[in-house]
Amino acid sequence: MNKASKNSTNVGEVPDISSGMVLLLAIASGLIVANLYYAQTLVGPISASTGLSAKAAGLIVTLTQIGYTLGLLFVVPLGDLLENRRLIITGLLVTAVALIVAALSTGAIVFLAAALAIGLGSVAAQVIVPFAAHLSKEATRGQAVGKVVSGLLLGIMLARPAASLVAAHASWHVVFGGAAVLMLALAAVLRRALPLRQPVSTIRYPALMASLWHLLLGTPVLRRRAAYHAGLFGAFSLFWTVTPLVLASPAFGLSQTGIAIFALVGMAGAVASPIAGRLADAGHTLPATAVALILGMVAFALPMFVPKSQHLALGLLVIASIVLDMGVAANLVLGQRAIFSLAPEVRGRLNGLYFALFFAGGAAGSAVGAWVYASYGWQATLLTGMAFPALALLVWLGEFLPSLSRRTA
Repeated sequence: MNKASKNSTNVGEVPDISSGMVLLLAIASGLIVANLYYAQTLVGPISASTGLSAKAAGLIVTLTQIGYTLGLLFVVPLGDLLENRRLIITGLLVTAVALIVAALSTGAIVFLAAALAIGLGSVAAQVIVPFAAHLSKEATRGQAVGKVVSGLLLGIMLARPAASLVAAHASWHVVFGGAAVLMLALAAVLRRALPLRQPVSTIRYPALMASLWHLLLGTPVLRRRAAYHAGLFGAFSLFWTVTPLVLASPAFGLSQTGIAIFALVGMAGAVASPIAGRLADAGHTLPATAVALILGMVAFALPMFVPKSQHLALGLLVIASIVLDMGVAANLVLGQRAIFSLAPEVRGRLNGLYFALFFAGGAAGSAVGAWVYASYGWQATLLTGMAFPALALLVWLGEFLPSLSRRTA
């Protein structure tokens, strides 16, 4: 019997995911999740156009994240119940319609409602990531997930500069209209390229939703990983909601094009994703998590130094953005690798819970960040941002100290 046929008959053994499929899933997840972040560098223009006050401007980002959190809780678990390709395509179509509404909106209420729906439909990205895990072998799952998450993170990071550049040369309405066209095109591509995946579970939706609470209570790894990333993602959302406002202020006076270049440089932090995947596959998840959380704290410490030179101050802010994105990228992969090592039959629900919990942290970060900045200024905002990963590091100590005691006993 040759090696290929032997592998196909082993219980639990599956052919490994192809590099082409990894690339497709990475691109798709990046394009989808980008919809959540176009508004981050456009908070100023959108709030001015729709009549939102400075203290309420954070709602532009927060409502999208709330919609995403709701989708993670109530839609993503369906990945354990319904055929996955159809679920992904449906999410893309919902997102496209919501983006069209956002593009045509002129008032705050309509735009915020569309933002909520954009977040809800964009959870299709979190059906795609477990899809990659299902198609991968155990030995390479961290690397495959890491590459797909790299695409997801590149989508997040490219969304900001792309939105700023388009808005600078056209308008923010064009940003959302163009994104709608992308979603329709992506739906057509995935309809042809993705394999069918019909879960074997026969559980009904009410029981599926009831199981989420039991999974949360019975899965310590999920609770810890969600806490770690809620801290980092809260800091990330705070930073990228407030920093564009700071860059456009008299302190720096950057245009939308300048803000786009700033955001583009920050995407260098995505290089941490595949590195984190390899560390996770090698069993170094716990120390790598601490490094990621500390990077998050350092990112907010750097801009606290206020040199007299505006260029030097801007340079520190650029470094801070890269360091923060590195910490977020690495920790996201570490968390998903840990969760995808658990029971495959509940992988969709675990992933949905994981993202829902840490996106709640992100929503808190964007809302609190805009309010603190408007009320108390930039330095207070930096301290608030640092507090998010600092609290997560305290949770990490609760995992590290018992493990250290076991090793030294």
